[in-house]
Amino acid sequence: MSIKLAIVYYSSTGTITEIAKEMAETAEKAGAEVRLLKAAELAPQAAIDSNPAWAANHAATADVPVATPADVEWADAVIFGTPTRFGNMSSQLKQFIDTLGGLWAQGKLADKVYSGFVSTATSHGGQESTLLALYNSIHHFGGIVVTPGYTDPAKFVDGNPYGTSHVDAQGANPVNDTTRTAARIQTERVIKLTAALNRGLQG
Repeated sequence: MSIKLAIVYYSSTGTITEIAKEMAETAEKAGAEVRLLKAAELAPQAAIDSNPAWAANHAATADVPVATPADVEWADAVIFGTPTRFGNMSSQLKQFIDTLGGLWAQGKLADKVYSGFVSTATSHGGQESTLLALYNSIHHFGGIVVTPGYTDPAKFVDGNPYGTSHVDAQGANPVNDTTRTAARIQTERVIKLTAALNRGLQG
């Protein structure tokens, strides 16, 4: 039985979009059923249009479905992605997580695997604090946080055991092989441990 994975992300200028796509491709290659989903945009169109990269990503991802609570209920595992906003997740992703209260009250967010990925404009720009803040919500869900840790030698290259992260330097640093490798390691680990958990629950 294939793993059902929801990748729910918010991306303004496209960095998180690229990482999300890498994770989706990796999961599909591993045999998972994947839903690649974006959090709804909250910013006004004028703000989007004021930044060419933001406007370009907004147009390029117009066909990506907007995530709903039903997608999280469907999934065995959820990977959340967000740029950092003052050391925390974006308001768009937080707004989506806040819509999950009904499922939480019914216990339907518990016993799933969750993980996260992030981008910042600068080094030390809040990558770890953003992921830790995201994982606070998962603890409230009764979810199981699966991080990459240092479970693969390549993790000593990117250096973030909390989740995949990328420094985009205001668009000057496109998503590179180091980040893509980190994304693949994290996704494969999520799939592997979700499969093991499902076997245990079914047994």
